[in-house]
Amino acid sequence: MKACVFIQTNHKQITGAIVARYALRRYSSNNDKFDVKILDSRDFPFFAAHEGQEYLRDGVKRVWLNDDLQSFTPTRFMPPQMMDYEGRAVVIDPDIFAAADVWELLNRDMQGKAIMCRMRSGPKGLVDKCMASSVMLLDCAKLTHWDAQKKFEAMFEFTQDYQPWICLKEEDRDSIGFFESEWNDFDKFSLETKMLHTTRRRTQPWKTGLPTDWRPSERFRLFPPAAWVLRARRKLFGEYAFLGNYKQHPDRNQEWFFFGLLKECLANGEITEEFLRAEMAQNHVRHDALEVLAQTPDLPPAPQHPLSAIDKAA
Repeated sequence: MKACVFIQTNHKQITGAIVARYALRRYSSNNDKFDVKILDSRDFPFFAAHEGQEYLRDGVKRVWLNDDLQSFTPTRFMPPQMMDYEGRAVVIDPDIFAAADVWELLNRDMQGKAIMCRMRSGPKGLVDKCMASSVMLLDCAKLTHWDAQKKFEAMFEFTQDYQPWICLKEEDRDSIGFFESEWNDFDKFSLETKMLHTTRRRTQPWKTGLPTDWRPSERFRLFPPAAWVLRARRKLFGEYAFLGNYKQHPDRNQEWFFFGLLKECLANGEITEEFLRAEMAQNHVRHDALEVLAQTPDLPPAPQHPLSAIDKAA
């Protein structure tokens, strides 16, 4: 079976997913060796079936909202089943953009491991020992125990907690290996970056100025009162009250990289201006996106690293 890269998304991040698909193809010289598929949560009825129901997250009961920015995350665990538990797959979030040939990752020696990934950054990685499932290389034949729908539905029976599932804590630790952080570079963009992850949701480059539409964690082991305050805010004022707006990304190069890819998507018909304007009207894409595109420098031809020209333009 041909290897496949799966890009998970929902309706709010579909623009990012399309750009991510384009980047994978743009920077690969081995496109005949793998497929690329977008996993849209709207295509799986079990998500909609649980709208508004309580589920277990970090030991706390939360309400499942398909309109939340991150509602796609359980689809991270669907690729092995979709591959009939055969072959290799990579799964990535819709805010991850290749700057190198993903075939290098798909084709690497996994040394007998079922999963390869990296650790989360900050307290989640250091204190919680949470692994970043936002980019995973999977040997699907070794993951026959993965059933995403079954796990998802168990969250609403309060027998499965979202957080340890997403952090891969329930996997056999010996089955997990680690790849270089450059394959999932968290808001760090250098000449070594192979896949850029704009993981700080508040500064995603295509969201600047829009109202915040994602919900923060309510578990802070280092300072528990912060979680109490967030929980009280949600209970008293609503899920998104006082969360403010998306901010400008602090690294202009990352903004230019995304918009350079989007510019090419518009030029070759991957995305139409009509589609982009509709996304802007729904607050999925920043309202000044067309103005930003007009000021965005062209990316250098692949396989040159995008920074090789962006730095000069800056």
